[in-house]
Amino acid sequence: MQRTYEANLPANFYDRPTVEVARLLLGKILVHHSPEGLAAGRIVETEAYLAKEDPACHAARGMTRRNAPMFGPAGTAYVYLIYGVHYCFNVVTGQEGEGEAVLIRALEPLCGLDLMLARRRVKERSKLCNGPGNLCRALNITPLLNGHPLSRPPLYLASDGFAGFETVTTTRVGITQAADLPLRFYIAGNPCVSRK
Repeated sequence: MQRTYEANLPANFYDRPTVEVARLLLGKILVHHSPEGLAAGRIVETEAYLAKEDPACHAARGMTRRNAPMFGPAGTAYVYLIYGVHYCFNVVTGQEGEGEAVLIRALEPLCGLDLMLARRRVKERSKLCNGPGNLCRALNITPLLNGHPLSRPPLYLASDGFAGFETVTTTRVGITQAADLPLRFYIAGNPCVSRK
């Protein structure tokens, strides 16, 4: 029998400083009920993107049609296309109008493994969701979910009380601007982290 997860993170969970949310999201569960079935994974790696003094943040130069969801209410999905190939999933954080978010970089697959394997076509469980594009493909997260409130299905976050892990703080991956800021967080020793 497949495990189920309830959407038990309220919208106000995300209405706090972005770096704090990036750390608190570690260990939480990202769940997507798609037409093909349920897929879920534990968040093991995040990156914070700040509106002020962070040129790597999409909102650094103000609101555009593409980044408008970042300026919406905390707890909203921000999904965008990168390199014309991969989707990236972010959680909008902080005060509405600020333009801040947390990029979910990696998940540890928990359920819907057959679905994830079919979508990703890799054999190693640790590689199913080890990167922003990979996790979006594995969970079938697309721009159709851009702007979706993450407190309800079909895409939401849940907590099962997972705790007691060490958090590593380091620099972000794959950016050229503000690459030295310590705004990436991951669960120490987890094999599903995209980069150590």
